[in-house]
Amino acid sequence: MSVDCFLDTNVLVYTISSAEGDAARRSKALALVQRYDFGLSAQVLQEFYVTVTRKIRKPLPPDLAVALMDEYREFPMVPTDYPLIVSAAELSLRYGISYWDAAIVAAAEVLEASTLYTEDLNHGQRYGSVLAVNPFLEA
Repeated sequence: MSVDCFLDTNVLVYTISSAEGDAARRSKALALVQRYDFGLSAQVLQEFYVTVTRKIRKPLPPDLAVALMDEYREFPMVPTDYPLIVSAAELSLRYGISYWDAAIVAAAEVLEASTLYTEDLNHGQRYGSVLAVNPFLEA
């Protein structure tokens, strides 16, 4: 299965952000979610849940966070399994990035996504077959 792009956790978090100063990021994140055939991973949803229920200024109630995750279930989802873990470890070593960022890249590769929308990796850098794009950079 292949998708147009892969979305990192921060994109999903910005879709619900009510923080002052995040309006432009929220708008861009919503546009990505509404416009693309995207893929996700179990890791992305785990990080999303923890972030939106514990780490943002106005945390969501857990049941609302789960309801949002239920909506994302319809998109292709990469589980965390042994081959993904090994691939992430290899990508981490090859590119000098954290294991967690490499696991996102590895999941994007599984879904044959050519673009990974993230603000955590170098904008415009190719990691194997995946191009990292920060959608929140000012044009």
